[in-house]
Amino acid sequence: MKMLLSKDFVFDAAHNLIHYHGKCEKLHGHTYRLKVVLEGTPDEEGMIMDFLELSKIVKEHVISILDHSYINDIISQPSAENIALWIWDKLENLVKRENCSLYEIHVWETATSCVTLRKS
Repeated sequence: MKMLLSKDFVFDAAHNLIHYHGKCEKLHGHTYRLKVVLEGTPDEEGMIMDFLELSKIVKEHVISILDHSYINDIISQPSAENIALWIWDKLENLVKRENCSLYEIHVWETATSCVTLRKS
């Protein structure tokens, strides 16, 4: 039976959308919320992945880079969609195990605005 495991993270960063015409083309910041979702089956320890292991991977390879950054230095057009794609590329192989894989990434730019990237 497949199950979903998720862990939430928060980071603060600034960006501007240079290929967009509106108020978001000006430099501004967000407190982003990130949800990483894995799909899998529990292993012999009864876990899809230890929450501590997932947290360490995401903090080391995503949060440490994006938190308190100017995201344009990392992603040329840092829309929520492109941030989600960047995070997916960073994590996909790092969280892959025999019993689980990356299933979904959610990136909230605000409390009410989110993009979801899901494995097809």
